[in-house]
Amino acid sequence: MFGKEPENQAVNTGQTSIIAQGCKFDGKVEVRGTFRVEGEFKGSIGTPESLVIGKTGVVHATVTVKNAIIGGQLFGNIIAENKIELQSGSHVEGDIKTKRLVIDEGVFFEGNCSMGSGQRKAQAGASAPTPAPDLDSKGLGKK
Repeated sequence: MFGKEPENQAVNTGQTSIIAQGCKFDGKVEVRGTFRVEGEFKGSIGTPESLVIGKTGVVHATVTVKNAIIGGQLFGNIIAENKIELQSGSHVEGDIKTKRLVIDEGVFFEGNCSMGSGQRKAQAGASAPTPAPDLDSKGLGKK
């Protein structure tokens, strides 16, 4: 409603790769377009436009994507260039790094979260901190 993005955030780039419910896959996946996991996956996932982990999906992986929608379980660190959405009932154990994060009610998340583009750290390092003045035991400036 009013400015809220549609529920299904998966970008339709014409290519969708799916690990269906009941399937198990171990290894490294690099795909174009959308990668949807409804089954079980172990390994690493690299550079899909969108990663969608469905309600029945279980992923044990290091993930690097542009966008991610997680409805199932993710065990491992995830870096998303743009946005990560944790849907109600999802379970995430690992560190998250993204520009935008949406967490619905009823999500389990254990790990660290880093948000932003990293510009703040660069700006903070550019200006040196102002040294504190020398004070005597009474809190007055030394002469």
